[in-house]
Amino acid sequence: MKLVVVGGVAGGASAAARVRRIDAKAEIVIFERGEHVAFSNCCLPYHLSGTVEDSESLVLMSPDKFKKQHDIDARTNSEVIEIKGDQKRVVVRDTLTGETYEESYDKLLLSPGANPILPKSIAGIDRENVFTIRNVSDIRRLKSYLDKPGVQNVVVVGGGFIGVETAENLCEAGKKVSLVEGLDQIMAPFDYDMVQILHKELMDHGVDLFLKSTLTGIEDGIVTVQKDGGSFEIPADAVVMSVGVAPETSLAQKAGLEIGETRGIRVNHNYQTSDPDIYAVGDAVEIFNAMTKTYGRLALAGPAQRQARAAADHMYGIPHNNKGYIGSSCVRIFEQNAASTGLSEKAAAKAGYSFDSVLLFPPDKVSLMPGSHHMAFKLVFEVPTGRILGAQAIGKGAVDKRIDVIATMITMNGTLEDLKELELCYSPVFGTAKDIVNQGAFVGLNILYGRYRQVPVNQVRELVESGAFIVDVREPGEYAAGHLNGARNIPLSQLRERMDEIPRDQPVYIHCRSSQRSYYAICCLQGNGYRNVINISGSYLGINLFEYFNDQTEHRTPIMNKYNFS
Repeated sequence: MKLVVVGGVAGGASAAARVRRIDAKAEIVIFERGEHVAFSNCCLPYHLSGTVEDSESLVLMSPDKFKKQHDIDARTNSEVIEIKGDQKRVVVRDTLTGETYEESYDKLLLSPGANPILPKSIAGIDRENVFTIRNVSDIRRLKSYLDKPGVQNVVVVGGGFIGVETAENLCEAGKKVSLVEGLDQIMAPFDYDMVQILHKELMDHGVDLFLKSTLTGIEDGIVTVQKDGGSFEIPADAVVMSVGVAPETSLAQKAGLEIGETRGIRVNHNYQTSDPDIYAVGDAVEIFNAMTKTYGRLALAGPAQRQARAAADHMYGIPHNNKGYIGSSCVRIFEQNAASTGLSEKAAAKAGYSFDSVLLFPPDKVSLMPGSHHMAFKLVFEVPTGRILGAQAIGKGAVDKRIDVIATMITMNGTLEDLKELELCYSPVFGTAKDIVNQGAFVGLNILYGRYRQVPVNQVRELVESGAFIVDVREPGEYAAGHLNGARNIPLSQLRERMDEIPRDQPVYIHCRSSQRSYYAICCLQGNGYRNVINISGSYLGINLFEYFNDQTEHRTPIMNKYNFS
């Protein structure tokens, strides 16, 4: 068999390597229009800070190495400009000489990736100080420009993975960074209450964060941004555009291949296009979302590599069980690690699920151990089945470990009951005997089975402003360090002696620092006949983070006497 692959990196190079492992005699040709056929695109931003010192180390495989190690003919600076499906041939243009020639194939695999979006509506978008990050050549050009004398102020547009990683690495390189995002939050996979931790982390490290803001113009040394009907200017010696990507489908469209609803290449269960001899994988294809039961696009390297393997296997009659994707991802932003999988609350609502969620802040390892920190963990589950729909975790510890567990549970259609009984590794230096994910299941089951009620942190402002009866069960010293206005301090250690201070004829909202003591307080009160007590999910840590960022950005009147993040 002769396989021709259009595009390298995660999808194309992986498919070619898999075919070689299956078939030692196959003729394999990879065409890559860029300079490099295989490189670590996920590591590109880390060259800006020097974390990856040598840009050459970003290149994983050279054409010569492909040939010597795998007998694969990898041709760089070679762009496939036409597919002649009826003849099983492609037309290739040498980007250095302009010459064209044809190449035959038995099977063709498309992995053209996606192109960074550059809105034409932005005046000055074509200036020489405007950059995107897609490949090694891009990052080299950006790094070279940033190293020029006087280039200090950098505006990053877009708060997705590449945007925040670029902002972080630019700060590490000593640049003054502004991050402009059109939505009211960065990192769309996370819910609004969770992402406040990441907003604070960026601001604490000197990033000027502009949300609900739109870049409208780029001039010499400044950019113009619109927000709330007005406009303002931000100093900008360089601009990095990271507002999203569009699937590269021009070649497929020209060949008459079917394009999906989200403008990605439509593929079947085995990643075949509408032409059975042409496969497609990676950022350019439209694939099935197992959670929403809809088709969408997923620009992540892990899924692209698995798609490539499945496509290569199908070419040789090896079966593949396509379960769709659930969208697992992680990122580091300075000292905070963040990971998510499955559906957030907003995604579950959009998909029409009946659901609930829990938010807790347990320690990521035994608190006696050095390096122990609280981790924000949010678990989303279906009501009434208890089926796990998604999770998010943010903290300084191993958030990826916890979210990987949840991703596995989702893939296996696991429920809160399954998660409760999950036996995980334990040592004081790694976690707690009841791991964070187990604790999430315990709390979720309490809510699912109606053992107590809760309200989310985004409703606390309304409670405070309406004069609701709020009880803070932390100790007096904690209360003095920062508390909600109007909250009564009845420490858990004094609750039984002061129970008569808590009314029975109106709702009573209870919180502590991380929801553990407030849960104990609710159990105590309910055991003494109270039926009007409600827990504040996330407790003081969640409230503090949520209110802090919104007070800073929306200039609201604070509902607490002072912020305290300790």
